[in-house]
Amino acid sequence: MIPQNFKDILSNTEGTGFYQSLALIIFIVFFIGVVYYVMSKPKKFYQDEANAPLDDEIPNSSKN
Repeated sequence: MIPQNFKDILSNTEGTGFYQSLALIIFIVFFIGVVYYVMSKPKKFYQDEANAPLDDEIPNSSKN
């Protein structure tokens, strides 16, 4: 029998709970890593980035 959709594939496979748990753990670790990365940057970095659109200076690297 050829599975018709994703639900059929998961219902006919043993040990899918393991893969679902593994995917959840990977997602949580990735999410915590992103939150840590964002929170570890100094606030001055974000203030500079927030004010970038208001900066009137033209960067030297841009070509018009």
